[in-house]
Amino acid sequence: MSHNTFGHLFRVTTFGESHGPAMGCVVDGCPPGIPLVEADIQRDLDRRRPGQSKFVSQRREPDTVKILSGVFQDERMKKQVTTGSPIALLIENVDARGKDYAEIRDKFRPGHADYTYWAKYDGIRDYRGGGRQSARETAARVAAGAIARKVLDTLYRRVAVRGALVQIGNRAIDRKRWDWKEIPRNPFFCPDAKMAAEWAVYLDAIRKRGSSIGAIVEVVAEGIPAGLGAPVYGKLDADIAAAMMSINAVKGVEIGAGMRAAELSGEENADEMRKGARGRPRFLSNQAGGILGGISSGQPIVVRFAVKPTSSILTPRRTIDVKGNNTTISTKGRHDPCVGIRAVPVGEAMLACVLADHALRHRAQMG
Repeated sequence: MSHNTFGHLFRVTTFGESHGPAMGCVVDGCPPGIPLVEADIQRDLDRRRPGQSKFVSQRREPDTVKILSGVFQDERMKKQVTTGSPIALLIENVDARGKDYAEIRDKFRPGHADYTYWAKYDGIRDYRGGGRQSARETAARVAAGAIARKVLDTLYRRVAVRGALVQIGNRAIDRKRWDWKEIPRNPFFCPDAKMAAEWAVYLDAIRKRGSSIGAIVEVVAEGIPAGLGAPVYGKLDADIAAAMMSINAVKGVEIGAGMRAAELSGEENADEMRKGARGRPRFLSNQAGGILGGISSGQPIVVRFAVKPTSSILTPRRTIDVKGNNTTISTKGRHDPCVGIRAVPVGEAMLACVLADHALRHRAQMG
Protein backbone atom coordinates (compact mmCIF):
# COMPACT_ATOMS: atom_id res chain seq x y z
CA MET A 1 0.00 0.00 0.00
CA SER A 2 1.65 3.20 -1.19
CA HIS A 3 1.18 6.87 -0.32
CA ASN A 4 1.25 6.73 3.46
CA THR A 5 3.59 9.73 3.71
CA PHE A 6 2.89 13.45 3.36
CA GLY A 7 5.05 16.57 3.54
CA HIS A 8 8.36 17.57 1.95
CA LEU A 9 10.84 18.64 4.64
CA PHE A 10 8.54 17.91 7.58
CA ARG A 11 7.49 14.40 6.55
CA VAL A 12 4.97 12.17 8.31
CA THR A 13 4.46 8.48 7.63
CA THR A 14 1.56 6.82 9.46
CA PHE A 15 1.02 3.10 9.99
CA GLY A 16 -1.41 0.69 11.62
CA GLU A 17 -5.00 -0.50 11.34
CA SER A 18 -8.09 0.17 13.42
CA HIS A 19 -8.13 -3.26 15.08
CA GLY A 20 -4.45 -4.14 14.75
CA PRO A 21 -1.95 -4.08 17.64
CA ALA A 22 -1.15 -0.38 17.35
CA MET A 23 -1.27 2.85 15.39
CA GLY A 24 1.72 5.11 14.94
CA CYS A 25 3.81 7.38 12.80
CA VAL A 26 7.35 8.37 11.96
CA VAL A 27 8.06 12.10 11.80
CA ASP A 28 11.14 12.94 9.75
CA GLY A 29 12.61 16.40 9.32
CA CYS A 30 12.01 17.83 12.77
CA PRO A 31 14.95 20.15 13.59
CA PRO A 32 17.18 19.24 16.54
CA GLY A 33 17.13 20.90 19.93
CA ILE A 34 13.35 21.26 20.35
CA PRO A 35 12.12 20.21 23.82
CA LEU A 36 9.78 17.25 23.39
CA VAL A 37 8.29 14.79 25.89
CA GLU A 38 5.30 12.50 25.63
CA ALA A 39 3.11 14.92 27.61
CA ASP A 40 3.49 17.48 24.80
CA ILE A 41 1.82 15.01 22.44
CA GLN A 42 -0.64 13.48 24.88
CA ARG A 43 -2.54 16.73 25.36
CA ASP A 44 -3.70 16.73 21.74
CA LEU A 45 -4.39 12.99 21.67
CA ASP A 46 -6.60 13.32 24.73
CA ARG A 47 -8.78 15.81 22.85
CA ARG A 48 -9.28 13.39 19.94
CA ARG A 49 -9.69 10.07 21.73
CA PRO A 50 -13.05 8.26 21.70
CA GLY A 51 -15.36 7.50 24.61
CA GLN A 52 -15.43 10.98 26.14
CA SER A 53 -19.16 11.59 25.65
CA LYS A 54 -22.27 9.82 24.35
CA PHE A 55 -21.94 11.79 21.11
CA VAL A 56 -18.79 9.96 19.94
CA SER A 57 -17.66 6.35 19.58
CA GLN A 58 -17.76 4.46 22.87
CA ARG A 59 -14.56 2.60 22.09
CA ARG A 60 -12.37 2.90 25.22
CA GLU A 61 -8.91 3.77 24.03
CA PRO A 62 -6.51 5.69 26.31
CA ASP A 63 -4.42 6.58 23.24
CA THR A 64 -1.27 6.69 25.34
CA VAL A 65 1.66 7.69 23.17
CA LYS A 66 5.21 6.35 23.41
CA ILE A 67 8.22 8.11 21.86
CA LEU A 68 10.49 5.37 20.52
CA SER A 69 13.23 7.42 18.86
CA GLY A 70 14.45 10.85 17.83
CA VAL A 71 14.88 12.38 21.31
CA PHE A 72 17.76 12.49 23.80
CA GLN A 73 18.65 13.65 27.30
CA ASP A 74 21.54 13.01 29.68
CA GLU A 75 22.69 14.43 33.01
CA ARG A 76 24.08 17.56 31.34
CA MET A 77 20.73 18.56 29.86
CA LYS A 78 17.75 20.13 31.60
CA LYS A 79 15.24 18.87 29.06
CA GLN A 80 14.75 16.03 26.62
CA VAL A 81 15.14 17.40 23.10
CA THR A 82 14.81 16.28 19.51
CA THR A 83 17.99 15.05 17.84
CA GLY A 84 17.12 15.73 14.19
CA SER A 85 16.68 12.01 13.50
CA PRO A 86 13.30 10.38 12.77
CA ILE A 87 10.82 10.51 15.66
CA ALA A 88 8.84 7.28 15.95
CA LEU A 89 5.57 7.38 17.90
CA LEU A 90 3.47 4.39 18.97
CA ILE A 91 -0.15 4.30 20.18
CA GLU A 92 -1.35 0.85 21.21
CA ASN A 93 -4.88 -0.36 20.51
CA VAL A 94 -6.26 -1.79 23.74
CA ASP A 95 -10.03 -1.99 23.08
CA ALA A 96 -10.26 -3.49 19.60
CA ARG A 97 -13.24 -5.78 18.95
CA GLY A 98 -12.79 -7.29 15.52
CA LYS A 99 -15.61 -9.77 16.13
CA ASP A 100 -18.12 -6.90 15.92
CA TYR A 101 -17.54 -6.89 12.16
CA ALA A 102 -17.74 -10.62 11.43
CA GLU A 103 -21.29 -10.36 10.07
CA ILE A 104 -20.35 -7.76 7.46
CA ARG A 105 -16.94 -8.99 6.33
CA ASP A 106 -18.29 -9.97 2.89
CA LYS A 107 -20.59 -6.96 2.49
CA PHE A 108 -19.82 -3.43 1.36
CA ARG A 109 -21.07 -0.55 3.52
CA PRO A 110 -22.76 2.10 1.31
CA GLY A 111 -20.91 5.39 1.54
CA HIS A 112 -17.83 3.66 2.95
CA ALA A 113 -14.55 2.77 1.22
CA ASP A 114 -15.14 -0.97 1.57
CA TYR A 115 -15.78 -1.56 -2.12
CA THR A 116 -13.00 0.68 -3.46
CA TYR A 117 -10.37 -0.90 -1.15
CA TRP A 118 -11.58 -4.37 -2.17
CA ALA A 119 -11.41 -3.41 -5.86
CA LYS A 120 -7.95 -1.81 -5.64
CA TYR A 121 -6.20 -4.44 -3.51
CA ASP A 122 -7.42 -7.57 -5.30
CA GLY A 123 -9.98 -8.51 -2.68
CA ILE A 124 -7.62 -8.08 0.28
CA ARG A 125 -9.47 -5.92 2.81
CA ASP A 126 -9.27 -5.61 6.58
CA TYR A 127 -12.98 -5.39 7.40
CA ARG A 128 -12.39 -4.95 11.17
CA GLY A 129 -13.45 -1.37 11.66
CA GLY A 130 -12.24 -0.52 8.17
CA GLY A 131 -8.60 -1.38 8.85
CA ARG A 132 -6.43 1.29 7.28
CA GLN A 133 -9.40 3.32 6.07
CA SER A 134 -10.68 3.77 9.63
CA ALA A 135 -10.78 7.22 11.25
CA ARG A 136 -8.62 5.65 13.98
CA GLU A 137 -5.67 6.31 11.65
CA THR A 138 -6.04 9.99 12.50
CA ALA A 139 -4.67 9.40 16.01
CA ALA A 140 -1.22 9.18 14.43
CA ARG A 141 -1.79 12.46 12.56
CA VAL A 142 -2.74 14.22 15.78
CA ALA A 143 0.45 12.95 17.40
CA ALA A 144 2.50 14.27 14.48
CA GLY A 145 0.62 17.57 14.63
CA ALA A 146 1.74 18.07 18.23
CA ILE A 147 5.35 17.93 17.03
CA ALA A 148 4.53 20.32 14.19
CA ARG A 149 3.19 22.82 16.75
CA LYS A 150 6.51 22.63 18.60
CA VAL A 151 8.36 23.38 15.36
CA LEU A 152 6.15 26.40 14.65
CA ASP A 153 6.53 27.71 18.20
CA THR A 154 10.30 27.38 17.92
CA LEU A 155 10.48 29.23 14.61
CA TYR A 156 7.88 31.96 15.16
CA ARG A 157 6.66 32.01 18.78
CA ARG A 158 3.05 32.76 19.69
CA VAL A 159 1.57 30.60 16.92
CA ALA A 160 -1.96 29.40 17.66
CA VAL A 161 -3.68 26.71 15.59
CA ARG A 162 -7.24 26.31 16.86
CA GLY A 163 -10.31 24.55 15.50
CA ALA A 164 -14.04 24.58 16.14
CA LEU A 165 -17.13 22.75 14.98
CA VAL A 166 -19.29 25.38 13.30
CA GLN A 167 -22.14 23.30 11.88
CA ILE A 168 -23.85 19.94 12.46
CA GLY A 169 -26.34 18.98 9.78
CA ASN A 170 -28.15 22.19 8.83
CA ARG A 171 -27.66 23.79 12.24
CA ALA A 172 -24.85 26.37 12.19
CA ILE A 173 -23.45 28.48 15.01
CA ASP A 174 -24.13 32.21 15.39
CA ARG A 175 -20.75 33.80 14.70
CA LYS A 176 -21.72 36.79 16.82
CA ARG A 177 -21.60 34.45 19.81
CA TRP A 178 -18.16 32.99 18.91
CA ASP A 179 -16.09 32.42 22.07
CA TRP A 180 -12.88 30.39 21.93
CA LYS A 181 -13.09 29.86 25.71
CA GLU A 182 -16.37 28.00 25.27
CA ILE A 183 -14.84 25.20 23.17
CA PRO A 184 -13.42 23.07 26.04
CA ARG A 185 -16.64 23.49 28.03
CA ASN A 186 -18.82 21.31 25.77
CA PRO A 187 -18.41 17.95 24.01
CA PHE A 188 -18.64 19.44 20.51
CA PHE A 189 -15.65 21.82 20.30
CA CYS A 190 -18.36 24.44 19.77
CA PRO A 191 -17.60 28.17 20.24
CA ASP A 192 -21.31 29.00 20.65
CA ALA A 193 -22.74 27.87 24.01
CA LYS A 194 -26.35 28.21 22.91
CA MET A 195 -25.86 26.14 19.77
CA ALA A 196 -23.93 23.49 21.72
CA ALA A 197 -27.03 22.98 23.87
CA GLU A 198 -29.21 22.66 20.76
CA TRP A 199 -26.78 20.18 19.19
CA ALA A 200 -26.95 17.99 22.29
CA VAL A 201 -30.68 17.43 21.83
CA TYR A 202 -30.47 17.19 18.03
CA LEU A 203 -27.60 14.70 17.94
CA ASP A 204 -28.98 12.58 20.78
CA ALA A 205 -32.11 11.93 18.71
CA ILE A 206 -29.98 10.96 15.70
CA ARG A 207 -27.85 8.65 17.85
CA LYS A 208 -30.86 6.91 19.39
CA ARG A 209 -32.35 6.05 15.99
CA GLY A 210 -29.03 4.51 14.88
CA SER A 211 -28.27 7.11 12.23
CA SER A 212 -25.55 9.74 11.71
CA ILE A 213 -25.07 13.30 10.45
CA GLY A 214 -22.38 15.40 8.81
CA ALA A 215 -20.63 18.54 10.04
CA ILE A 216 -18.37 21.48 9.15
CA VAL A 217 -15.10 22.19 10.96
CA GLU A 218 -13.22 25.49 10.89
CA VAL A 219 -9.52 25.77 11.73
CA VAL A 220 -7.68 29.06 12.21
CA ALA A 221 -3.91 29.58 12.40
CA GLU A 222 -2.69 32.87 13.90
CA GLY A 223 0.86 34.15 14.24
CA ILE A 224 2.03 32.84 10.84
CA PRO A 225 4.18 35.46 9.05
CA ALA A 226 3.82 36.56 5.44
CA GLY A 227 5.82 34.61 2.88
CA LEU A 228 5.08 30.91 3.41
CA GLY A 229 4.14 29.03 0.28
CA ALA A 230 5.20 29.38 -3.32
CA PRO A 231 3.55 30.45 -6.59
CA VAL A 232 1.96 28.02 -9.04
CA TYR A 233 2.79 24.46 -7.90
CA GLY A 234 3.79 24.99 -4.27
CA LYS A 235 0.80 27.01 -3.14
CA LEU A 236 0.19 27.01 0.60
CA ASP A 237 -3.58 26.82 0.16
CA ALA A 238 -3.25 23.93 -2.31
CA ASP A 239 -1.25 21.92 0.22
CA ILE A 240 -3.69 22.80 3.00
CA ALA A 241 -6.62 21.69 0.84
CA ALA A 242 -4.89 18.40 0.00
CA ALA A 243 -4.11 17.78 3.67
CA MET A 244 -7.69 18.38 4.74
CA MET A 245 -9.10 16.26 1.91
CA SER A 246 -6.86 13.41 3.08
CA ILE A 247 -8.76 13.23 6.37
CA ASN A 248 -11.30 10.40 6.49
CA ALA A 249 -14.83 11.40 5.46
CA VAL A 250 -13.91 14.93 4.29
CA LYS A 251 -15.78 15.85 1.09
CA GLY A 252 -15.13 19.57 0.70
CA VAL A 253 -12.58 22.25 1.66
CA GLU A 254 -12.62 26.03 1.43
CA ILE A 255 -10.16 28.79 2.33
CA GLY A 256 -11.36 32.16 3.61
CA ALA A 257 -14.61 33.16 1.92
CA GLY A 258 -14.40 29.91 -0.05
CA MET A 259 -17.47 29.12 -2.13
CA ARG A 260 -19.12 32.31 -0.94
CA ALA A 261 -16.51 34.28 -2.92
CA ALA A 262 -18.54 33.51 -6.04
CA GLU A 263 -21.33 35.69 -4.63
CA LEU A 264 -19.11 38.69 -3.82
CA SER A 265 -18.33 41.69 -5.96
CA GLY A 266 -14.76 42.77 -6.60
CA GLU A 267 -15.14 45.51 -4.03
CA GLU A 268 -16.48 43.13 -1.39
CA ASN A 269 -13.88 40.46 -2.04
CA ALA A 270 -10.85 42.77 -2.03
CA ASP A 271 -9.03 42.78 1.30
CA GLU A 272 -8.15 46.47 1.40
CA MET A 273 -4.96 47.57 3.14
CA ARG A 274 -3.78 50.52 5.16
CA LYS A 275 -0.43 51.33 6.70
CA GLY A 276 0.15 49.25 9.81
CA ALA A 277 2.79 48.82 12.50
CA ARG A 278 6.46 48.35 11.57
CA GLY A 279 5.77 49.05 7.92
CA ARG A 280 3.48 46.06 7.50
CA PRO A 281 0.00 46.34 6.00
CA ARG A 282 -3.14 46.38 8.09
CA PHE A 283 -5.85 44.46 6.28
CA LEU A 284 -9.44 45.67 6.58
CA SER A 285 -10.95 42.23 5.91
CA ASN A 286 -9.83 38.65 5.35
CA GLN A 287 -11.84 37.17 2.49
CA ALA A 288 -8.65 35.50 1.23
CA GLY A 289 -8.28 33.49 4.43
CA GLY A 290 -4.72 34.66 4.97
CA ILE A 291 -3.35 33.39 1.66
CA LEU A 292 -2.81 35.38 -1.57
CA GLY A 293 -1.33 33.81 -4.69
CA GLY A 294 -0.53 30.69 -2.72
CA ILE A 295 1.58 32.65 -0.20
CA SER A 296 0.66 33.57 3.37
CA SER A 297 -0.20 37.25 3.90
CA GLY A 298 0.40 37.41 7.64
CA GLN A 299 -3.33 37.42 8.34
CA PRO A 300 -5.01 34.52 10.16
CA ILE A 301 -5.19 31.46 7.93
CA VAL A 302 -8.80 30.25 7.86
CA VAL A 303 -9.83 26.86 6.46
CA ARG A 304 -13.12 24.98 6.66
CA PHE A 305 -13.93 21.43 5.67
CA ALA A 306 -17.12 19.42 5.38
CA VAL A 307 -17.32 15.94 6.92
CA LYS A 308 -19.89 13.48 5.60
CA PRO A 309 -22.15 11.42 7.89
CA THR A 310 -20.61 8.28 9.38
CA SER A 311 -21.24 5.37 6.98
CA SER A 312 -21.43 2.72 9.72
CA ILE A 313 -25.03 2.99 10.95
CA LEU A 314 -27.65 0.68 12.43
CA THR A 315 -30.30 1.58 9.84
CA PRO A 316 -30.47 -1.21 7.23
CA ARG A 317 -29.14 -0.15 3.81
CA ARG A 318 -29.20 -1.84 0.41
CA THR A 319 -25.84 -3.12 -0.85
CA ILE A 320 -24.08 -6.06 -2.49
CA ASP A 321 -21.59 -8.65 -1.22
CA VAL A 322 -18.20 -9.68 -2.61
CA LYS A 323 -19.90 -12.13 -4.99
CA GLY A 324 -22.12 -9.41 -6.42
CA ASN A 325 -25.32 -10.59 -4.76
CA ASN A 326 -27.93 -8.08 -3.61
CA THR A 327 -28.27 -7.88 0.17
CA THR A 328 -28.81 -5.45 3.03
CA ILE A 329 -26.47 -4.30 5.79
CA SER A 330 -26.62 -2.66 9.19
CA THR A 331 -23.41 -2.07 11.12
CA LYS A 332 -23.12 -3.00 14.78
CA GLY A 333 -20.27 -1.91 17.02
CA ARG A 334 -19.19 1.47 18.33
CA HIS A 335 -19.40 4.39 15.91
CA ASP A 336 -19.56 8.16 15.97
CA PRO A 337 -23.04 9.54 15.23
CA CYS A 338 -21.15 12.61 14.01
CA VAL A 339 -17.54 11.90 13.10
CA GLY A 340 -17.05 15.62 12.52
CA ILE A 341 -16.77 16.21 16.27
CA ARG A 342 -13.47 14.38 16.70
CA ALA A 343 -12.28 15.76 13.36
CA VAL A 344 -11.60 19.13 15.02
CA PRO A 345 -8.21 18.20 16.57
CA VAL A 346 -7.40 16.24 13.41
CA GLY A 347 -7.93 19.36 11.27
CA GLU A 348 -5.74 21.35 13.65
CA ALA A 349 -3.01 18.73 13.38
CA MET A 350 -3.05 18.64 9.57
CA LEU A 351 -2.91 22.43 9.33
CA ALA A 352 -0.01 22.50 11.80
CA CYS A 353 1.87 19.85 9.80
CA VAL A 354 1.45 21.75 6.52
CA LEU A 355 2.53 25.03 8.12
CA ALA A 356 5.58 23.41 9.75
CA ASP A 357 6.55 21.89 6.41
CA HIS A 358 6.20 25.22 4.61
CA ALA A 359 8.06 27.04 7.38
CA LEU A 360 11.04 24.73 6.94
CA ARG A 361 10.83 24.98 3.16
CA HIS A 362 10.75 28.78 3.39
CA ARG A 363 13.75 28.81 5.71
CA ALA A 364 15.66 26.50 3.34
CA GLN A 365 15.02 28.78 0.35
CA MET A 366 15.16 32.21 1.96
CA GLY A 367 17.63 31.67 4.81
